[in-house]
Amino acid sequence: MPECIGIKFDNGPKIHYLEAPPSAPAIGTRCVVTTRRGLELGRVRTGVREVAKPQGHYVRDAQDEDVQRFDELSLKADDLKWLLKARARQVDSDVKIVALEFNIDETLLVVSYTSERQAPLRVLAQELVAHTEARIEFANVGPRDQARMLGALGVCGDGTCSSTWLQSFNAVSIRMARDQQLPLNPEKISGPCGRLMCCLQYEHDMYKDLLKGLPRKGAKACHDGSGTCGRVVKLNPLKGTVELRTEEGGFGEFPASEVTRMRGA
Repeated sequence: MPECIGIKFDNGPKIHYLEAPPSAPAIGTRCVVTTRRGLELGRVRTGVREVAKPQGHYVRDAQDEDVQRFDELSLKADDLKWLLKARARQVDSDVKIVALEFNIDETLLVVSYTSERQAPLRVLAQELVAHTEARIEFANVGPRDQARMLGALGVCGDGTCSSTWLQSFNAVSIRMARDQQLPLNPEKISGPCGRLMCCLQYEHDMYKDLLKGLPRKGAKACHDGSGTCGRVVKLNPLKGTVELRTEEGGFGEFPASEVTRMRGA
């Protein structure tokens, strides 16, 4: 397998592995690399390691003119972003322009957008051709990719996982919230992107292990010591306790090891 180094670009935290030069650059070095988009400016984030499928190769350490060109094109892309937003409003489209990115030789312009309906891409492209000779590529990105590119704050008060360190998006289900006994309120368990929070998956395996020794919610059970019987209304896997509601309407919390599920219930 070829020797590669990890490169991070400015559009998110994901590390891309590219073929390394004979003399590996130091971590933190700004560099020019070539990918499927052409020449891009990135930053070295890892040492040399073997990777089966490199996504490009290292060209050179970035020079002052490379950084200056990158900054100029970033400003140009930002201006064109506002131009496209205005054009989208003119044609009464629900298209949301997320980001525009040039490669550093201005041969490619990637327009990231979101839209639930058919987007007027031809109209938007015509607006751009008067301002750049770059080939224009449109990419319809999802809510999590949008959060990754724009950045946002999570409910924890820190940057969202998708915009700070997360390398890939795994499936997150409502079952994860149920297993962790969280309130099934969309406002409480959704991130800024409007989807279920990525962090629900981090502790799910631990909760599944803790729930193995507990009766199911809704089952009928009795406390061995006091003889109190009722229906399981709440599980506390971290405390290892079960809350029962009796037929008379009373509530009691008991250690799960002292609760026995009623047969046939």
